[in-house]
Amino acid sequence: MNPSVIALLHGPDQPGLVARTASWIHQRGGNVLHADQHLDRDENIFFQRVEWQPGTPHSLEEEMELFEDLVKGEFGMKVRLTRSDYRPRIALMVSKADHCFHDLALRQRAGDWNADLVGVLSNHEVLEPVAQSYGLNYVCHSVTKENKADAEAKQLTWLADQQVDLLILARYMQVLSPDFLNKIACPVINIHHSFLPSFAGAKPYHQAHKRGVKLIGATAHYVTEDLDEGPIIEQDVARVSHRHGTKELIERGRDLEKLVLAVAVRRHLQHRVLVYRNKTVVFD
Repeated sequence: MNPSVIALLHGPDQPGLVARTASWIHQRGGNVLHADQHLDRDENIFFQRVEWQPGTPHSLEEEMELFEDLVKGEFGMKVRLTRSDYRPRIALMVSKADHCFHDLALRQRAGDWNADLVGVLSNHEVLEPVAQSYGLNYVCHSVTKENKADAEAKQLTWLADQQVDLLILARYMQVLSPDFLNKIACPVINIHHSFLPSFAGAKPYHQAHKRGVKLIGATAHYVTEDLDEGPIIEQDVARVSHRHGTKELIERGRDLEKLVLAVAVRRHLQHRVLVYRNKTVVFD
């Protein structure tokens, strides 16, 4: 199939938006492959994801430029555009836990994503043999309170050199500093091992066991300067009981973490996530 254009747009609702975008595409000889929209009635904000193949002889670059002019000029809305054949460059950050690392690496190796996994950053050497088994570059910088700024500067340099488009925290057990987040030039997705906003911070399974919950969960979200409070992309839960100790909660939680993180990454790479304020619209 020939490559297509994908547009994510949002802004104040107004009559005829769906019809206007569809007619613009068809008038230029294009073919709509997918279209979905959502109206936040409380905020009166319209969200849309539309994917189409331009009609020949129009190039994708020309189509994207003209569509952006339409959305910004005529609609007064914000828009993000990409090509379906663009392969983002992904990097992982890990510490000692390997379950999410294995899952993501195997999915990428199996061709589940239209993306390239370029390497792994870590603050421990434990998982270097795992990275080597997947043929991945592994860069380790020990992070302490005293050297955190220097270690993060080296990490940022490596990410910039690799031209990374998406950074995934696959159970990286360090809090990224505001300076790191301000300087990194790509989105960051984290997996948190609880059903946020419950049990944010450290040792959520221990917190859950102490509280005697009957459900545990996992949450994938974009990282912001506010710890564990970034826009949520995906969540899931598993039922537990008084019979499950902390060890059993951790074991059950690992399966949730892998699945939730993989779904969130897939949705992001498919350009199905639109962030508005501190929430997301995730198109099916």
